[in-house]
Amino acid sequence: QLHVVDSGGSLVQPGGSLRLSCAASGFTLGYYAIGWFRQAPGKDREGISCITNSGSRTNYADSVKGRFAISRDNAKNMVYLQMNNLKPEDTAVYYCAADNVVCDERHGLEYELYDYWGKGTLVTVSS
Repeated sequence: QLHVVDSGGSLVQPGGSLRLSCAASGFTLGYYAIGWFRQAPGKDREGISCITNSGSRTNYADSVKGRFAISRDNAKNMVYLQMNNLKPEDTAVYYCAADNVVCDERHGLEYELYDYWGKGTLVTVSS
C-alpha cells in the first residue's frame, strides 16, 4: 500500500524559513509527480507547488512564488519544500500528495488530481 509522509512543520517567526519533507513508504516516489497543498482554518485547500517525477518542471501558486522552492532527490525517495520569508498568512496545515499528474506552468495544483496524501504537518508563522 502506498503511503506518503509529510513532515517538518513547526512554529516560526515572520521572515523565517522552514523546510518541509515528503517521504514515500511502499513505493518509489520517483515514479510520481508530487504536489504540495495547504489548508488554513476556515479556508479551502490550496495547491501551492508541484514537481514532475523527474524534477524537470515545477509550478507555483502566485501566493508563494519567489519565496518557496520545491525540489526532489529521487535517490533518497524524498521531495522537499523550502519556504523562505514566511508570513503569518502562510500559517496552515501543509500536505504533500503523489500521483501521475501533469505538472507545468498551468497544471498540477488541483487537489482533485491526487490520490495519495500525507496526513499533514502544521506550519505556524507567528511572533
